[in-house]
Amino acid sequence: MNVTITPKKLAGAITPPPSKSQAHRLIIAAALSDGFCHLSNVSLSEDIQATLRCMRTLDADASADGTVIRGADLVDGHEDPAPTVMDCGESGSTLRFLIPVALALKGKGSFTGHGRLMERPQEPYFELFREKGIAWSLEESVLTVEGRLTPGIYAIRGDVSSQFITGLLYALPLLDGDSEIHLTTELESRGYVDMTLDALERFGVEVEYDGARTFRVKGNQIYRHQDLTIEGDWSNAAFWFAAAGMGCELDIQGLNPLSCQGDMRIAAHYAALCGEELVREAGETPAAREGRRTVELDMSQCPDLVPPVAALAALTPGCDTHLVNAARLRIKESDRLATVTDVLNALGAQVEEYPDSLIIHGRASLAGGVTVSGHNDHRIAMMAAIAAIRCEAPVTITGAECVKKSYPNFWEEYARLGGAIRREEEAV
Repeated sequence: MNVTITPKKLAGAITPPPSKSQAHRLIIAAALSDGFCHLSNVSLSEDIQATLRCMRTLDADASADGTVIRGADLVDGHEDPAPTVMDCGESGSTLRFLIPVALALKGKGSFTGHGRLMERPQEPYFELFREKGIAWSLEESVLTVEGRLTPGIYAIRGDVSSQFITGLLYALPLLDGDSEIHLTTELESRGYVDMTLDALERFGVEVEYDGARTFRVKGNQIYRHQDLTIEGDWSNAAFWFAAAGMGCELDIQGLNPLSCQGDMRIAAHYAALCGEELVREAGETPAAREGRRTVELDMSQCPDLVPPVAALAALTPGCDTHLVNAARLRIKESDRLATVTDVLNALGAQVEEYPDSLIIHGRASLAGGVTVSGHNDHRIAMMAAIAAIRCEAPVTITGAECVKKSYPNFWEEYARLGGAIRREEEAV
């Protein structure tokens, strides 16, 4: 699908979708629990559908809408044969969370995916597998692992992806003895690990974390069934924050100000760029300043914020923004350092790409008048849509349906807020 946007400010109240990151974690914990769990505020994005599909393949009983999950069959049936291939779609969270879970429960598992998913690195797991005697193979986009996880010490990098740590944190409590996770590097994206620890605690699973590099996990733990509500998503809300920083009169609602979500940092990044505290009536465009100023933002703990922050930085006149410590963006749905640069520069921005950073020279408006690719990356397509608000001519985004990965009704919400968009199916 192609979407053509005629530049126009947005206005109105907007409630972002439920947190995809929290939903993954609560669904998996519910599927590992000892009974029925009721989850409220579930949004069936493609990634969440992938996690639900894989949990069903593993024998958990989950309703079609993901709101009722019975996990007892999964844990009680851990001696049953390994499941058929689990289709993780394009969800890195689904794949990396469930590899250790399948090994703990079944002693084996096979996984596949789409897009770039099976090209994304799994080396931190493979290093562990070599040490623990677990066999693995990756052939024709199917990853097969075989061998039982056993209690003990698990040494793993903390600077590749927090998803590897989360996968172990879900699996190790199921083992018949105590274990420890030792991080061999500094932990990046700690907010996501904090979300995992919060989810485990909600289901009665104890993990001792020293706040640095060691997690201690008792074995023989039981996930206790719970009824929970999934909170609003700060990651997707960040695109509306960016729009507010461009002068749109938006009332962003439904977010938990005490959330564990690391992408709550969007509020601080907004303040750094716009030079003012975010308020519910946000929408005032900061007055242009004399000369130029420089803002450096460390993205190591919130890499998913780079696309919306980059869009806002590109349209913050008089400001040169350095987004640093962002190398991991090269292994997302697209190489996001490259695709952010490509799309924003095509729109008329001035973005410089470096191995692990971007430098963005903000200006009052962008030329637009071009067609850009969504690069099969939901966050790139949404970034282009927000940047189009302050373009001087219409912008067409190809492959715009990719937003379904995390925000299925993004285009409907964009139009409801007054966005002038025209949707057309691409020629086959």
